[in-house]
Amino acid sequence: MIMEVKNKKIALVTGASRGLGAAVSEALAENNYHVIAIARTTGALEELDDRIQLKGGSATLVPLDITDEEAVKRMCILIHERWGGLDLWVHCAVHASPLSPVSHISEKDWEKTIAINITATGRLITNIESLLLANSGTAIHIDDKVSGHKFFGNYGSSKAAQRALFESWASETVKTGPNILVFSPNPMPTACRARFFPGRSSSPNKAIVIININGSFYGHVFFKIFYYLLILLVSKLCFQTSAQDESYHHS
Repeated sequence: MIMEVKNKKIALVTGASRGLGAAVSEALAENNYHVIAIARTTGALEELDDRIQLKGGSATLVPLDITDEEAVKRMCILIHERWGGLDLWVHCAVHASPLSPVSHISEKDWEKTIAINITATGRLITNIESLLLANSGTAIHIDDKVSGHKFFGNYGSSKAAQRALFESWASETVKTGPNILVFSPNPMPTACRARFFPGRSSSPNKAIVIININGSFYGHVFFKIFYYLLILLVSKLCFQTSAQDESYHHS
């Protein structure tokens, strides 16, 4: 669904249907962003759209598999033709593979993790960079610092690779843009975390840990605004208990 948008900034959220991605989408829509919401699950995207519209916001829903390179290219061309560029990209899409000893990681889980978390992320950067440059935009990656923890060999190594991609991208674009940030939220009670750590709770009072990898951007007003929005949505997430798919939403 394509909507006409006036006087709004344009935000792309990958992994938008559930968990942190959905919460970020709602928070942005409440703050004068038109949200382009990407996920594989059409039904969950429609539920997100209903919540956004109830609060007076607007969204364009894009049911999309981010491992489909041609579909990603077509989406970016469409964004360019309709809106000219992006003000913000928040990358929440992730495959959270089952916990396993490194010596027992299945080939199927390994290949799926690589395809979604690493290969697709790199392709998204390639295709989205020009859209962000057109609007002097910002890319935000949601990090999860579990590399090196026992049983997180598959998932943790892929998150470390994602972080490395965004760190290198940030170093390369300090002078030219776009602005690149990595956010590491404290644990939140999503279904993904419940599967990783059954029985554990997460306090809504924990502040979000933010890692800024583009030092010149630290004092930027956008950084402060987005930090405030994420603090608000943590409390919201802490009271969400609906079942969620294990893929394409962040822990």
